[in-house]
Amino acid sequence: MSFRTVLIGFALCCGATTTTLTAAAAQDARQVEIGYEITYLGMAGFRIDLTARFEGTRYDIETSTFKNGVLKALTMNYAGRNRAWGVLTAAGARPTAGSLSIVVDDKTRTWSAQYGADGSLKETHNPEWKPLPKQAIPERDRVGSLDPLSAAVTAGLAGDAACDRTLPTNDGKRRIDVMLRKVRSEPAAASGIAGAQGDVLVCEISTRRVSGEFYDGPKESEAERERPVRIWFARLDNTPVRYPAKLEAELALGTARGKTLWFRERPMSAEEAQAMRR
Repeated sequence: MSFRTVLIGFALCCGATTTTLTAAAAQDARQVEIGYEITYLGMAGFRIDLTARFEGTRYDIETSTFKNGVLKALTMNYAGRNRAWGVLTAAGARPTAGSLSIVVDDKTRTWSAQYGADGSLKETHNPEWKPLPKQAIPERDRVGSLDPLSAAVTAGLAGDAACDRTLPTNDGKRRIDVMLRKVRSEPAAASGIAGAQGDVLVCEISTRRVSGEFYDGPKESEAERERPVRIWFARLDNTPVRYPAKLEAELALGTARGKTLWFRERPMSAEEAQAMRR
């Protein structure tokens, strides 16, 4: 299993649970901020900061992922930003669009997608993506797919059943199915999660390649499915929302662990509401 899979797991779930809201519950303008840290072999590795804004039935969610600590000092630069926006309806989340920006070393790639009611998407790549024929994503795989954060938003509205589903994700170059499966529930007091209330939902996340640009061999993909990422969802406030609070993933040389650094919730200012995607 690679750090890519770990980041997919935690970043997905960052979006998934912050939107476990009905349209009625989202009437007040509010902002949720969560900070996460992922460590590997006991050393700081990645940070993920999330900001979720809700006004009426509209949502606008951003995540920022970057290296820190020893991993940042010893390996090439990496930073990622994701944004997803849309509306909440009685039938669930209806994504309008999503975007991502990834910086690896000194190279930047951006991709955005606008979603049609029929499942189609209009994409913009920078730089232009020119895949080999075997690396292209066929139209049958593109239809109905969503950027990772938008896919997570649609899952989150399922509440306690959010984990029992498959998310068709698309990052512009790779179509990956992200499969969520509930493992168990456990008392919050036994979870080791500070501030957790009631019970904690434990789920596993695994991935399945569908099509696109992959550079490593298929054997790694099989190994990743055998060793899924495990996520703990906890209630951290007085709402029904379940937030990702802990992560564990077995990697080649040890275990990667994720934890919540902070959780903040407050009314949203007029300026912040103005900054939301329309």
